Amino acid sequence: MTSDARGSRFEALGAYLPETVRSTPELVASVTGLPDVDLERITGVAERRVYDPRPEAREDSFGLALRAAEDALAHSRYDAADLDIVISASITRFRDGDDFCFEPSFAASLARELGARRAIHFDVSNACAGMMTGVHLLDRMIRAGVVRTGLVVSGEQATRVAETAAREITDSYDAQFASLSVGDSAVAVVMDGAVDDADRIHYVDLMTCAEYSHLCLGMPSDRTEGIALYTDNRQMHKEDRLRMWPAFHGDQLAKLGRTFADERFDYVVQHQVGTRFIDYVNRTGAREFGAPMPESLSVVEEFGNTASTSHFLVLHRHLKAGTARRGARYLLVPAASGVVTGALSVTITNLGV
Repeated sequence: MTSDARGSRFEALGAYLPETVRSTPELVASVTGLPDVDLERITGVAERRVYDPRPEAREDSFGLALRAAEDALAHSRYDAADLDIVISASITRFRDGDDFCFEPSFAASLARELGARRAIHFDVSNACAGMMTGVHLLDRMIRAGVVRTGLVVSGEQATRVAETAAREITDSYDAQFASLSVGDSAVAVVMDGAVDDADRIHYVDLMTCAEYSHLCLGMPSDRTEGIALYTDNRQMHKEDRLRMWPAFHGDQLAKLGRTFADERFDYVVQHQVGTRFIDYVNRTGAREFGAPMPESLSVVEEFGNTASTSHFLVLHRHLKAGTARRGARYLLVPAASGVVTGALSVTITNLGV
């Protein structure tokens, strides 16, 4: 194959959300060790979707991912058999109940169930930047002519950490407090080669600052059975951490002789940590770039922090609802444990959702 100078594009986007809705007051009422605290005011999260625990519901991490992939393919001109590659980016890896599965890989199992029999496949693990990392890799592979079309997918059964927090949390300064803002969801995106500038990924750049990797850790609980998320919110959200994105993005643009204002983004999608975080990081970006931020798209109020799926869930919901203009240029900014930052610039016009 020959390399396509235009690069890649998002060809179709799919999502799946559990039907069960849990409000923030309902969640807070289940946290026995938490004093009276206005979690909705602090996080901006009014509700979130929660998986159905019945085995027949198949709303574990794998089942969620499979449904999102099927939805993406239903809106694509490609069949599963056409895919050259399947990349899975889930952080949570629950399958068949409480089993946390590493082998076989989610990507291999998804490819098999979808019918992508000739596709190569692998999993990536990069915390909440997982989907963007998968897109980054597939974009490079398409640009290099190694593959022509592929699928990046993630299913997150994230409320498992909220269940652990509800049992163990002691106060609002507890390291598991951020676990109360998560929600369950899955997304999948089909990518192929760009044919014009109406649909095109302009660039994907990521950077990891491992110095801060200890500030947000997911692991088995050290007190009870289950998985837990331990986050130092004060340190994670300090200004020098938030300045990492504009510093890195600005440097990358300077190498190309451009400024943030030159990009003329129509929308920005930040990681859906919470409404205060989104507002704060946008204000930080505007100050550091010396330019106004584009319109900020969000769904965190309705779905909470959905981990690696968050940016693409925002795209899916706004594009499907018609609240984001087609033909617009989007900036997706990761903010993941690691700490991972960066930028994904994409124009979207004819994306199937």
